Amino acid sequence: MRTIPVARRPNKVQASEFAHPPAGDRSFAAFLAALPHVLVARDFRAVVDAIVNAARTSRGVILMVGGHVVKTGLAPLIIDLMRRGVVTHVAMNGSAAIHDYEIARFGATSEDVSAGLRDGTFGMADETGREMNAAFVTGMREGYGMGESLARALDTMSHPEQREGSALAHPELSVMLAAFRANVPITVHAAIGAEIIHQHPTANGAAIGDTSHRDFRRLAASLDDIDDGGVVLNLGSAVIMPEVFLKALTIARNLNDGHPRGFVSVDLDMQRHYRPRMNVVQRPTLGSGRGYEITGHHEIMVPLLVWAVAEGLSRG
Repeated sequence: MRTIPVARRPNKVQASEFAHPPAGDRSFAAFLAALPHVLVARDFRAVVDAIVNAARTSRGVILMVGGHVVKTGLAPLIIDLMRRGVVTHVAMNGSAAIHDYEIARFGATSEDVSAGLRDGTFGMADETGREMNAAFVTGMREGYGMGESLARALDTMSHPEQREGSALAHPELSVMLAAFRANVPITVHAAIGAEIIHQHPTANGAAIGDTSHRDFRRLAASLDDIDDGGVVLNLGSAVIMPEVFLKALTIARNLNDGHPRGFVSVDLDMQRHYRPRMNVVQRPTLGSGRGYEITGHHEIMVPLLVWAVAEGLSRG
């Protein structure tokens, strides 16, 4: 048996990397500095730095959003990142768009699925299905994408001259409306039959397909912006957005000699799934860039991320 001196052994953890308990400075900056420089805490810092650097160098930061992120009250944080000029594109799955629309329109969302399923009323809210499907028909006629169609409908309803009953309960909480007004591309990526508004008698498959496919092309066009230093974050979409992103990335690289490359990709969700790991974190960054998985509840991790980015930007 051979032994070696500890001094010659490579070590993964150093005492200098340990966390610090609360001290005199209780600021958020002090909290971030007190995190250990180990494992996911180290990855978290790397992701924050990548987002801050992308914002400072005018590289793209694309946010892909699942429904749970919206219905857990995180829209104000996404809106703040847009207002700071950090987020350059927001892409949603269909459930995120529905929750966003209902919060803006009615001030409430997220029904009791089990109770509604028993008597066939789950997903059958009249106004939600009727109004959103009408927006898609208008969008198909006018050449809008699905996200823009919904944002324009909300924007129209937000004006005080609209008739009684059409006003929005909380326009300031809509990611889609904020993106539209900030001139940030907002795209919605539907899955036919997977969303409650497809159950509605006014659902128009042609309009859903036309507007969502237009948004798919718009997302592919936005991927140019993440080349060499941009960031893609997948927040809470286990299937739809990872699949859509992989195909959009293929189009972008097909048209641009293998670019974008050299970007950071991040999956942030409550648990780790196969598709986000492969289609967001690993495959797109093979040979260039870096992918990260950060696991935790959205209602805790997203505020930490946004506050950390704001702190990083404030350091000049």
